[in-house]
Amino acid sequence: MASLLLAESGSTKTDWCLVRKTGKSVHFKTSGINPYLQSSEQILSLLEHELSNALDKYATTKIAFYGAGASRVEQQKKLADVLRQFFDIKTIEVQCDMMAAARGMCGEKKGIVCILGTGSNSCYYDGKKIRDRQTSLGYIAGDEGSGNYLGKRVLQYYAYHTFDEELKAAFEQLYGNDIGAILRRLYSEPFPNRYLATFVQLLKENRGHYMVENIIEDCLNDFFHTHLMKYRQSWNTPLFFTGSVAYEFKDVLENLCHQYEIELGTIERSPLENLVKYHRKML
Repeated sequence: MASLLLAESGSTKTDWCLVRKTGKSVHFKTSGINPYLQSSEQILSLLEHELSNALDKYATTKIAFYGAGASRVEQQKKLADVLRQFFDIKTIEVQCDMMAAARGMCGEKKGIVCILGTGSNSCYYDGKKIRDRQTSLGYIAGDEGSGNYLGKRVLQYYAYHTFDEELKAAFEQLYGNDIGAILRRLYSEPFPNRYLATFVQLLKENRGHYMVENIIEDCLNDFFHTHLMKYRQSWNTPLFFTGSVAYEFKDVLENLCHQYEIELGTIERSPLENLVKYHRKML
């Protein structure tokens, strides 16, 4: 029976799904795979340690991989070569995470598609192809509205003594009070973007506090102002959002769309479910 192994990967986690023409799909997860941040050897090691056991029982004939850091041809080729080496399969399609979001959120409809997870990104999708997209400067110089961006603001508010006593205590309960240890982890260990995104937990647990609401709204508004306002289609096509940050703070996104008089489409934690439907039709 023909089957497709579908992967939708961000910087933090990868959702895998074995898709068959009929019957239930099989789901499993691994750590995030990003060919821009990881070497071929690191990706291969991750697959060997985290995916081998999950795949022992299943056979696949094709792979469709959508991932962060896979927007350029050289990154797509690098990842395809690793997947081909690990799976020993010839038919492999590698696309960027924006295409996964576009196909999963819009299907064959037009829309502005936005990813707000550990990182952030956006594009204009015409129902078939990505026609326009804002430049992404990544987790160091960009990622407005992302978990990394929000987490950086939380850390700044604590370290610069901006938080009141209530939020200071909440921060220390979650992360401790050793700024030196936090900085060592931030600057010495891999994936600082993932680490910064962990500080979003403080925002989740303290909704309603005016400083928390200000951080969330300011950071998400930065995404609107820096990226969404640059698309001329923003005022005649709906906005679609996906990602953990978008889903967690969807009430703020709804309010911002109302303020900017922009039509909101849907907000989903992940585009995977609809992406499975998209590919199942092609088996």
